[in-house]
Amino acid sequence: MPHEVRLDDLDFSGIIRPGDHVVWGAGSPTLVAKLLEQRHRVGSTEVFLAGGRIRPDETDGLSFTSFGAMGNRALAKAGMLHIIPAHLSALNPWFESGVLQADIVLVHLSAPDERGQYSFGTAHDYAPAAMRRARVVIAEVNDQLPWTFCEPAVDSARLDIIVRTSRRPGQMVAEPVGSLEYEIARHVARYIDDGSTIQIGIGAIPDAVLAGVGDRRDLGIHSGLITDRVADLIEQGAVTNARKPLDTGITTTAILAGSNRLFAFAHKNSAVRLFSYAHTHNARVLCRLDKFVAINSAVEVDLTGQVNAELASGVYVGGTGGQGDFVRGAMMAARGHSIIALPSSARDGAISRIVSVLKNVPVTTPRSDADVVVTEFGAAELRGQPLDERIRRMTAISHPNFREALQREARAL
Repeated sequence: MPHEVRLDDLDFSGIIRPGDHVVWGAGSPTLVAKLLEQRHRVGSTEVFLAGGRIRPDETDGLSFTSFGAMGNRALAKAGMLHIIPAHLSALNPWFESGVLQADIVLVHLSAPDERGQYSFGTAHDYAPAAMRRARVVIAEVNDQLPWTFCEPAVDSARLDIIVRTSRRPGQMVAEPVGSLEYEIARHVARYIDDGSTIQIGIGAIPDAVLAGVGDRRDLGIHSGLITDRVADLIEQGAVTNARKPLDTGITTTAILAGSNRLFAFAHKNSAVRLFSYAHTHNARVLCRLDKFVAINSAVEVDLTGQVNAELASGVYVGGTGGQGDFVRGAMMAARGHSIIALPSSARDGAISRIVSVLKNVPVTTPRSDADVVVTEFGAAELRGQPLDERIRRMTAISHPNFREALQREARAL
């Protein structure tokens, strides 16, 4: 049986040993804040994190590692975040094998249901794998967190300490959607038919895409995360998951990235199910989805189809993340498409996001995995195309202000 501790009485210095590795995922905000508050008493500690929005002035004594910057761009910009290049599908097996160490694991759980079963609430990610190897698992049990169906379910036998809280879950505020995003979405929507299964991310372009497919029927969702827009499509009858070859009738995700509207919709809703990354990002699962359409973004794409989704102006703004998993899964699916959608330019048209060649940045997705690249000027279908034809098609969807320069640079290549 887990030991229940009041938050004020929780003392990490009596739990964390020298050399321990602390792991937290997208949740446990109260426990994270408590650990940061006690960091000077705890001493030097390694932390693996997926969220938490840590300020650089909170890091002394702690060393932070992650698979990308995401919500911790300030930490990355300050040079205080160690980045591990990793597909999200690799994290669960790495924790299970010990490649990634997990001595102390912090998890954020919903209050138990009438059967006494806890839930991961809004984020499943790699927690089950990390919990299996941990010496101590500390659970923040939040009675305001939605109770969601999870596979695998929370193993209550692995909980050592429970801290009860009552706080509103973190909200994801939707970005404004303008004419640019709707124009990009219009080109993306050409690849989404009745019965397609969609993977989507966060931001104005994904929101615009989902807003534009409400007239489709029997859409499916298999994604690393879902937003409020997915709940809208389910209620409209556009998303039924009826034609998905697996998880039929179920919206499949790892994370709820939305507002109370999404949380209320998912609460005890058996048609929405949270899986760990071992399922949501597994290429052996994704390739079975047939008409699987993976929609991801990028910082920049070069004329041959190489994608940088990690570094902007020398600073990490993302990571390898799930892009590679979903790209390969969509390419392997019988009637799948991998779409990289982005505006053609940045900074009010001052910088082209279609570049001649990626320079001094990571290649998140190689050109050998290129399929469709979309901007507001159209869609460049690159699958099976030779380099010279790829260059022509990519130049055609670049911003007109940069096309002549791109053509000159392409000839120089």
